[in-house]
Amino acid sequence: MSRIGKMPIAIPAGVTVDIAENNKVTVKGPKGTLERVLPAELGINVEGEEIIVTRPSDLKKFRSLHGLTRTLIANMVIGVTEGYEKHLEVNGVGYRAAKTGKELHLTLGYSHPVVLVDPEGVESVLDGQNKIIVKGIDKEKVGQYAAEIRDKRRPEPYKGKGIKYADEVIRRKVGKTGKK
Repeated sequence: MSRIGKMPIAIPAGVTVDIAENNKVTVKGPKGTLERVLPAELGINVEGEEIIVTRPSDLKKFRSLHGLTRTLIANMVIGVTEGYEKHLEVNGVGYRAAKTGKELHLTLGYSHPVVLVDPEGVESVLDGQNKIIVKGIDKEKVGQYAAEIRDKRRPEPYKGKGIKYADEVIRRKVGKTGKK
């Protein structure tokens, strides 16, 4: 039995969960509403203040979907109550970030500024010129947008210049040594 899949999901106060046909799950909470269509073979039931995910049999396909489905629903519940955020740092001489409306302007040593527009449901906030916080209620969108920002200039191993996650550790390399 899937250890993650069989765990019930607690529904906090102020959150409503609706399950329509074809396992379309809608979670409404204080921060907003999330919808997702989940695999129709799995059983999703609301029992009191808990959501329980069940699978029809022990086939490999259902075993793999069981834990995934439970985790996706749990992430939706956490998203509408607390929300998600990713912290990024811009390191390097002359590297900086600026915000204009929904546009994030990055100066990353290229001949042109890099401009990114915040996607629907995700917001980027600046903390100074070199710290970016990506916020939203959908864990997948927050992580994807943070990864796209990081991809514009990944951290390099010699000086550590580039955009990195706040909790990321960059493995440093030793540079060239001169001839003796």
